[in-house]
Amino acid sequence: MIDYNDPNEQIREILRRAYQIEVDGYTFYSMVAEQAKKEPVQELFDKLAQDEVQHKAYLKGVMGSFEDKGVEAFKISLRDPDLKAFTETIFTEKFKQQAKGADFELGALSIGMTLETNAIRYFASAAQQATDADVKEFYEFLANWERSHLEALQSLYNGVREDFWSEGRFSPF
Repeated sequence: MIDYNDPNEQIREILRRAYQIEVDGYTFYSMVAEQAKKEPVQELFDKLAQDEVQHKAYLKGVMGSFEDKGVEAFKISLRDPDLKAFTETIFTEKFKQQAKGADFELGALSIGMTLETNAIRYFASAAQQATDADVKEFYEFLANWERSHLEALQSLYNGVREDFWSEGRFSPF
């Protein structure tokens, strides 16, 4: 049982939840990659799944460091995630063309955005409640990590959705 009066136990719980968020993302993105019938769609979700694997490894390291050093473990150099290279290789015109008019791809992108949005809310809330400045900064870093995924997914979703609506004559123009 979690002792919510113990700040260290609160941090452990948030780190465990952060790790679980990455497991959930990996599981979802892997399943979509396996079920997708179009290569660019498979590639997109496979790369997202692999990104989650890297996040899990990073968080596992932070968890171990926290157990050894306590809050001193959060005195680390944080760099905002830079997904420019990631998005340039994945969010291509080829993907957009392959996903055109595809219910499966739109649904998968929408679910991915929901996962990322929930993670952002969780970490932003944790940051607001954190009393240690380094811990707070780390939680904000995690929220930004997830925000970068959300923004990339949202951009692609909007492009595919517009084509889907136009082809289905749902668009007012």
